[in-house]
Amino acid sequence: MAEHLRFLPAGTEGLLVELADLEATLTLLDALQADRPDGVLEFVPAARTLLVRFDPLITSRTVLIDTIACVDLSSRSDRRGETFDIPVTYDGEDLNDVANHLGWSVEEVVRRHTQATYTVAFTGFAPGFAYMTCDDPAFDVPRRQSPRVRIPAGSVALGGKFGGIYPTDSPGGWQLLGRTPLKMWDTSRDRAALLAPGDRVRFLDMARAPAVSVADAPAAFSKRATSSRDEMGLRVTRADRPALFQDLGRPGQAGQGVSESGALDRTSLIEANLCVGNPRGAAAIEIAYGGFAIKADRPVTLAVAGASSPMTIRAGDGRSVLAPLTRPFALDAGDELTLEFPSEGTRSYLAIRGGFHIETILNSAATDTLAKVGPSPIVAGDVLLPANEPASAVDPCRPAAWSLPKAGDTVTLDVMLGPRTDWFTEKGLVTLLGQEWQVTAESSRVGVRIAGAEPLERTESAELQSEGTPLGAIQVPHSGQPVLFLADHPLTGGYPVIGVVARHHLDLASQIPIGANIRFNAIAAFDPLVRETDR
Repeated sequence: MAEHLRFLPAGTEGLLVELADLEATLTLLDALQADRPDGVLEFVPAARTLLVRFDPLITSRTVLIDTIACVDLSSRSDRRGETFDIPVTYDGEDLNDVANHLGWSVEEVVRRHTQATYTVAFTGFAPGFAYMTCDDPAFDVPRRQSPRVRIPAGSVALGGKFGGIYPTDSPGGWQLLGRTPLKMWDTSRDRAALLAPGDRVRFLDMARAPAVSVADAPAAFSKRATSSRDEMGLRVTRADRPALFQDLGRPGQAGQGVSESGALDRTSLIEANLCVGNPRGAAAIEIAYGGFAIKADRPVTLAVAGASSPMTIRAGDGRSVLAPLTRPFALDAGDELTLEFPSEGTRSYLAIRGGFHIETILNSAATDTLAKVGPSPIVAGDVLLPANEPASAVDPCRPAAWSLPKAGDTVTLDVMLGPRTDWFTEKGLVTLLGQEWQVTAESSRVGVRIAGAEPLERTESAELQSEGTPLGAIQVPHSGQPVLFLADHPLTGGYPVIGVVARHHLDLASQIPIGANIRFNAIAAFDPLVRETDR
C-alpha cells in the first residue's frame, strides 16, 4: 500500500508536507528527527501536515522533497506519557453555542467533556498549548467565524476535533468551554510545558472537585531584573507604550511550542548594535511609535536605528541637542534622551555599548508577547543596567539603509502564493493581488491586521485542521480580511494561508504604520506535488 504525500509551498524558506492523517504525520516527524536532513531548521507538526523550515543556502525544496518522499512510513509511531487531571470552571463564553451546535444541553456538554479522555497529539500555537484528540468522537465543533483578539490564559476550548488549553492571554478562534487555574507553561519547572505529546488528560468539574491553590494561577512574563533606585543605569522616565527587549530570537525551539520571536526589524536591530560595537544579535530595546525617554545615571554610548523618531538629548543644565539616527552618540550622567512619534516607520531599536544586563530564557532575551516568554515589558520607572560586555571598534558614519513608509503610503510586498491557494476562488486571488489593503489599528507584534474593500472569496467553507504557519504567513479567517503574521505569531493556526511574504520583505512589513496601504506582488512559486512512499 502506498502513502500519498502532497508537498506545498510555504514561503521562500518553508515546505508544507500534507499526509493522510495524524498518525502518518507523527511517523514522518519521528523519522526525520532521527535522521535530520542537512539544512533543516525546524519541524512544526500538526493534525495532518508537517511544516519544514530550511536554510536555502544549505539545501533546496527539490532536495527535501526527494528526501522526504523516500521515508518509510510503514512502522507507525507509538507515544505514551503521563495522565493529568485538569480542574475546570465551566463558564466559557461559547458553552451555550457549543451545546446548541451539538444538540445537547449545557449539562450534557459538561458531563461528556469530563467523562472523555484526551490525548496530546502535538504542541504548537504557543508554548504550552497542546492539541489533544478525544475518545468521544461527538466533540467536533467549528471554530469561530472571526477569532477573538484576546482569550484569557487558562481557557479550556474546542476547535474542530481537538481540545486545548490556552497557556497565556492570546488571540484565538476556538470555542471556549471554561477555564482552569493550572499553569500550562512555567519556565520554573524542569519541563516548562505541563503537557507533552502522548500525555493523557481528564477534565474535572471544579463545581464538584476540590479547590485548587491560587499558586497554580496561569503564568505570565518572567520577571526582569532591574536595579534598585540606588544603582546606576538608564532610568526610564517615559514609556507611552511598554517597550521590549529583543534580540534575534529563539530559532529551533518549535519542538517545545516556542516560536522564534525576536526583533520585528532584524536589520535595524543589527544596525543599532554595530553602531556601538556590539555583537549583531545583542539584546536592544524595541520601541513602538516613539513616546519613550531614558535618563542616564552614568556616561553611556548609545545608538538608535529603525523608525525615524525625532530624538532630543536634554542635558542637566537644560540645553538640548538632536541625536543622530544610525550613528553612535554619548549621554553624560544626568542627560535625558527622548524619542517622539516617528515620521517614518513604526519601531526603533536602542542599543547600548556593551549591551544590557538581562536574563535569558532558552538562550534569548527576546520578549514574545503572544507566548509571554522572556523579560517583562519595560515601563516608566524601570532602571536598566548596562552589562559592560566587551565591545569592538565602531563605524561612526552609518547612514540609514532606506526610507521607511509613512501613514498614507502604499508599500509593495513580495509574496509567495500557497500553501492553501486552492481554498480560494480565482476572484479571491485576483483580489489579494489587485486591491490595496490598509493596515488597521488592531495590528501588533503578533500580526498586521489588514482590511480591504472586498474580502477574499473562498471555495472551501469547511474547517481547516490546524497546521504550521511560517513567519510572514497571510492567514485568512472566514471574514475574508487577512492577518499578516509577524515575529510573535502562533506556530500553528486553523485558517488557510493564501501566501507568505518573502523573507527579504519581512523587515519592511514590520515597519508599515497604521493607516498605510499594502499591495502584494506574487513571485515565482511551484505547483503542489504529489509523491508516493511505501507504507
